[in-house]
Amino acid sequence: MNLLTDIAAAALASIPLLLTLGLVTLVLALAHFLLIRRNRDLGNERLFSRQLIMLALTLIGLVAVILALPVSEGARNQIIALLGLLISGVFAFSSSNIFANLAAGVLMRMTRPFVLGDFISVGEHFGRVAERGLFDTEIQSESGELIALPNSYLTSRPIATLRSDGALVSAELSLGYDAHHADIEPLLLAAAKASGLQDAFVQLLELGNFAISYRVSGVLPEARGLITARSTLYKAILDGLHGAGIEIMSPTIMNQRPVPAEQVFIPAGGGYRQRRAQAAEAEAVLFDKAELAQQLAERKAQLSEQARALEEEAKGADAERKAAIKAQLERMREQRRELDAMTESGGEAAGAGQAGRS
Repeated sequence: MNLLTDIAAAALASIPLLLTLGLVTLVLALAHFLLIRRNRDLGNERLFSRQLIMLALTLIGLVAVILALPVSEGARNQIIALLGLLISGVFAFSSSNIFANLAAGVLMRMTRPFVLGDFISVGEHFGRVAERGLFDTEIQSESGELIALPNSYLTSRPIATLRSDGALVSAELSLGYDAHHADIEPLLLAAAKASGLQDAFVQLLELGNFAISYRVSGVLPEARGLITARSTLYKAILDGLHGAGIEIMSPTIMNQRPVPAEQVFIPAGGGYRQRRAQAAEAEAVLFDKAELAQQLAERKAQLSEQARALEEEAKGADAERKAAIKAQLERMREQRRELDAMTESGGEAAGAGQAGRS
């Protein structure tokens, strides 16, 4: 009789555990179906947050099962502590690389150094971002190869990003000192315009021993055509300079020509020509995001200063003036919220600024 009583008591004590197991299993299966199984075509980028939700639900379900065990409270706490120790040990010892890549993936979701479709250059790799996974990021190189880069590799190295909504395309070349820069700049700007670039500008990079180094740059509105646009720019430069009778020199070429002793290597009329204005100021294109961030910071500082002045004025003002000051402060808070939103989406705002200048 006592044996039957013990069995019945044990069965009754196990009912909460069995119900919890069944409920946790049902919830996890349903969540996996809704979040992942029926959305496998979303790609790693959009599945990332769903996978994190599944991980959190699994841990919560495991804790719920432990709490439903028919044991004493002290034993239950010891099991939970042991579970935490095991998870910490897994992360710290056996899966350090996996944990590092997972943490790096979460960090990049927060900082957003690039998005899908951007061209990035990191280390010796250059390509367009095709997938952003839980543990690695996949880029497609210029040769069409798919390269999987661990997320920890990306967070430990500088990343150069060309935004998908407007990339800067550049070409560098060396020309002799017998060609005046006032003749070269219009040809390079015309080549950039002919290749479909906007806001083009020319820079003199170096005065070498045998040649002058130039760089012509322009904004490509759609970065997806970056490789073709760069090749088109090279062709336009060759056609423009060779058509004007100007030879392009290698930085290492040594041009030896017999010349009279009285010959000097100064471009004809160089002291009397007026420098032609460039189509765009270089800094306005190269540092558009930094310029926007500075303008937003200065505007927010002005709003803060004005708000403090109004608050001081309100202390000694009458009721009508206080109401006017309160309405003005509310408008300034709304402006501050708009500025904060623009700061958070600074990359997109900068890209829009480039499109507006075109």
